[in-house]
Amino acid sequence: MDFKSNSLGRRAFLRGTGIALALPWLETFAADNPANETPKRFLSVYHPDGVGVPVKADPAWKDWSWFPHGGEKDFELTKVLDVLEPLRSDITIYSGLSHPAVRRVHGHSNADQYLTGADTKGHGPYRNSISLDQVYAESIGEFTRHSSLVMSTNGGIGGPRGAQTQSFSREGRAIPAMNSPKQIFDMLFVAGDKNASARLARSKSALDLLIEDTRSLGRKISKHDQDTLQQYLDSVRDTEVKLTKAQQWLNAPFPQVDSSSLHLEAGPKEAKQYFQTMYDLIYLAFLSDSTRVATFQLGRENGGGPHDLLSKAVDLGAAHGLTHAVKKKDGWENLGTYNRYQAEEFGRFVSKLKNTTEPIGEGNMLDNTFAMHGSASSSFHLSRNYPIISAGGKNLGFANGRYLNFVGLREDGSLPGAGVISDAGWNSKVVEEEPPLAKLFVSILQRLGVETDSFAGYTGTLNRV
Repeated sequence: MDFKSNSLGRRAFLRGTGIALALPWLETFAADNPANETPKRFLSVYHPDGVGVPVKADPAWKDWSWFPHGGEKDFELTKVLDVLEPLRSDITIYSGLSHPAVRRVHGHSNADQYLTGADTKGHGPYRNSISLDQVYAESIGEFTRHSSLVMSTNGGIGGPRGAQTQSFSREGRAIPAMNSPKQIFDMLFVAGDKNASARLARSKSALDLLIEDTRSLGRKISKHDQDTLQQYLDSVRDTEVKLTKAQQWLNAPFPQVDSSSLHLEAGPKEAKQYFQTMYDLIYLAFLSDSTRVATFQLGRENGGGPHDLLSKAVDLGAAHGLTHAVKKKDGWENLGTYNRYQAEEFGRFVSKLKNTTEPIGEGNMLDNTFAMHGSASSSFHLSRNYPIISAGGKNLGFANGRYLNFVGLREDGSLPGAGVISDAGWNSKVVEEEPPLAKLFVSILQRLGVETDSFAGYTGTLNRV
């Protein structure tokens, strides 16, 4: 029998049954199994508080504007991004993209929707939707020990419009981020104790009883309570899937990696070591094929306190304060230095991927990885003209070495009619509408192998990408 031509693909079979649980390896579907192919990886790094965009009349414009000067191929990087010059042929810089639903939301409240495009609003009732990384994780996550790796400096989920994670489930629930390098390393590379199997079995039995009881209860309660109960059951179902996946991988040997250069105990006092270690953990997770999907949030919007690690790494005071002090002496330079450090660490990670031969397939690891670094606001907390850099993806169909401007920006990188002179302009009317960032997300998903033509309610891909 010709299995390939006379059978459903593995993913189609799973969806057709209506069950989201992973199956054991079946030779019938081997031809369709992405585990046998070169891994396609996705990473999103988010930084809070936007970037510096001084107007051209300002003396700081030449050196400290985040956006490059010039055209698509002949662009000139300023002092903010010139640390990426050695990677010029491997990166693309985007301007003029945003999520239409939240363009009038202040930058303090917009990190939640960066990867979702949802209308999270600036106040009142809050609802989010699935994030880009989790759409891809749904497609590919069953073939790795961990469907995705969710990280942030603060950890946890934060609160509505104050997210400390970039990842959201199909139901729009925030997925808690991990922020301890030691815990992340242990999760990825350290086997559990001999009682792990028994604990998993007990947890599964307890969940089975819980689901049975709650379904019985659902026939006796009000519609409002039924909705509340359904949300709870969705959360329980997520746990059930994770338990099933954990059982599937229980006896699989953990990858052996060299951890001698990692600073697993690094914390706020060792901010630079902390960031390097977190990036190295992503690198090792990709190299070992422990996961193919990762997110890393570098801080919380309008954040402060012990986990304001970006400011500690550059030693210039509270990060959020830098965005409001640009008119003071050396203000634009200080904000530019803050943004420059972010780009430098991202570039170090990208270089590491580029210098590593792909373990399974052709080229280097960067060729098969699409890594993006961005924020959901530009200057003065304006929720438009998102500053985004992508790297890699050559074998996925991405052409780099370009600066892609998708709207009629002024030469200084600002939007005509938008307030870039002060924080008061975040709610101003903009003359020209920029394309939805969701269209770039559709392009990314398609090249990662996900069959879709829409994201966050927008259909079609982004031209020129």
